[in-house]
Amino acid sequence: MELTGKIIAVLPAQSGVSARTGNSWMTQQYVLDVSGKYPKKCVFSVFGEDRIRQFNIEPNEEVTVHFDIDAREYNGKWYNELRAYNVLRVTAPKTDTAPVVQPTAPQQELFSEQDGQDAAQQPIADSNDDLPF
Repeated sequence: MELTGKIIAVLPAQSGVSARTGNSWMTQQYVLDVSGKYPKKCVFSVFGEDRIRQFNIEPNEEVTVHFDIDAREYNGKWYNELRAYNVLRVTAPKTDTAPVVQPTAPQQELFSEQDGQDAAQQPIADSNDDLPF
């Protein structure tokens, strides 16, 4: 899934050492404000020190976040987590360079008054036509 919005908060990074493997880990959470008809806020996390540095997410940036949704149970309650696997910066269109519209040459009129006069002066080719029109 993906959402596009503005980063309104960068929460402090959390780190530790896995009890199972003994490897160190790091995760950081961000708050994304998704605008629209019904604006929403959501929290997503980036896991891994290398990804946190790679994405380098700053407050007030417009980003598109690609994420997976995961749920886990703790003490009889279920909690959702949005884990980002890719974050792309949204590039705003430049407003200072508006497209230039080139004026076009006036089109030749398809029918002019003079053409109508010339047609009225021309004789009818077959006057023996018995059609009423």
